[in-house]
Amino acid sequence: MKAAELIELPFGTYGELIRAQARSRPNHLALIQDQRSVSFATLDAMMDRVAATLQRDGIRPTEAVAICAGTSLEYAAVFLGALRAGVAVAPLAPSSTAQSLVDMAANAEARLMFVDAATAQQLAAVRSDIAARFITLDDDAAGEAFSRWLEPAGAVPKRVDIRPEWPFNIIYSSGTTGTPKGIVQPHGMRWSHVQRARPQGYGPDAVTLIATPLYSNTTLVSVFPTVTLGGTVILMAKFDAAKYLALAEKHRATHTMLVPVQYQRLMAHPDFDRYDLSSFRMKLCTSAPFSAALKADILKRWPGGLVEYYGMTEGGGTCILAAHEHPDKLATVGAPAEGHDIRLIDEAGREVQRGEIGAIGEIVGHSPAMMSGYHRQPDKTREAEWYAPDGKRFIRTGDVGRFDADGFLTLMDRKKDMIISGGFNVYPSDLEAVLIRHPAVNEAAVVGVASERWGETPVAFVVLKVGAGETPTQLQNWTNERLGKTQRLAAVEIVDALPRSAIGKILKRELRDLFHPAAPI
Repeated sequence: MKAAELIELPFGTYGELIRAQARSRPNHLALIQDQRSVSFATLDAMMDRVAATLQRDGIRPTEAVAICAGTSLEYAAVFLGALRAGVAVAPLAPSSTAQSLVDMAANAEARLMFVDAATAQQLAAVRSDIAARFITLDDDAAGEAFSRWLEPAGAVPKRVDIRPEWPFNIIYSSGTTGTPKGIVQPHGMRWSHVQRARPQGYGPDAVTLIATPLYSNTTLVSVFPTVTLGGTVILMAKFDAAKYLALAEKHRATHTMLVPVQYQRLMAHPDFDRYDLSSFRMKLCTSAPFSAALKADILKRWPGGLVEYYGMTEGGGTCILAAHEHPDKLATVGAPAEGHDIRLIDEAGREVQRGEIGAIGEIVGHSPAMMSGYHRQPDKTREAEWYAPDGKRFIRTGDVGRFDADGFLTLMDRKKDMIISGGFNVYPSDLEAVLIRHPAVNEAAVVGVASERWGETPVAFVVLKVGAGETPTQLQNWTNERLGKTQRLAAVEIVDALPRSAIGKILKRELRDLFHPAAPI
């Protein structure tokens, strides 16, 4: 069956789609990284070898292997090859602490862990606590060399009939606020992602430039549709604005998925407007708050459409903002995707009626793309679920938002980041939106800290623009003049940079830990 026919099926597998691409376009490039590239025929053969080797080693369908390494062609081949064998993949973030990686590998029950030299060195001190056998993707001596582990060229795995409910991957939460949770995404969920991507112009002539890590769901929701639909993925192991722009021009990139801080750095690059980016059809963004001003700048200076996705790795519901079609809605994250049911609930778990325009509540969602649950954590799974009176299952986001009269959703904040000051709800995003308007401010983040007087009170951390000389007091006074009485900042701290995760999320817990006032506030 041809790829175009397969994708119309209610369910299929990535392995089948890539094999169809390899048969129809064997020499077309599937993956490119620096000076190396892999055709669809080569990728298909490598997937067979990986799948056959996993079967040889007794890794059964629905069991998991772990990958903890930097971006590489081998990483992609192992991920896709495991899927062909029906084996789930747990992609672990090398930026996690060594103990978190031990915990994640144990939770996934992985018997094999694919690493590289850098992550093997990071894990050296806890190696005895990891039951998995190490396979080194770069053939480093810290484990069994990947090239020797693989079955010989031409190896063919036994056929596996994969079911939609089988685990596709286990994506772990960042773990910045406790033990990471393993989010089990089934094959059926990932199949819906590919079908959802087609209207964005993915197809055989797509060229997608990726600069976020392969362990991130942000990356995977763009990589997988590209290769399965016959396009080419350009992989960057590490983001660099100048290199990104050069690669986009050289390869005539049509698509990209970036996080807001990467867009910010690209748009601020002094040579941005000198590059030919006219090949772009669609630029995508997710994972972190995306300011209206930045969206407007991208629409003005970067050809092609701009789409923001709001959702969770857990699935449940997605909102989509086609910014190029709705330039008057840039302060929102868009409207619910087709077939996605997004609702708001109050503190007691009661639904906030949609007719209550402007009413605020926690965002919950239901869609065809939902996690099975948190791996081996049924209590955490139940905490993440909300059931409507008719029994319909929703996933709780932990985000607070409100709908406007047109059904577009505006995010307020993470529920846990909301500040209750003197009994009033204060949303950090409202304060950040004011701060960023100051001509000297490049970035700003607001967190709640303990206060003897108010219980909690807001404090801002600010990164100044180059050459700016404003003092914390000046910024605090300027901002408070523009805020309501219950919102006012108790302090402003100027920092060189805001702490971020590998995919650009501001780590507010680390900011709270940085704040040490000289006197009680």
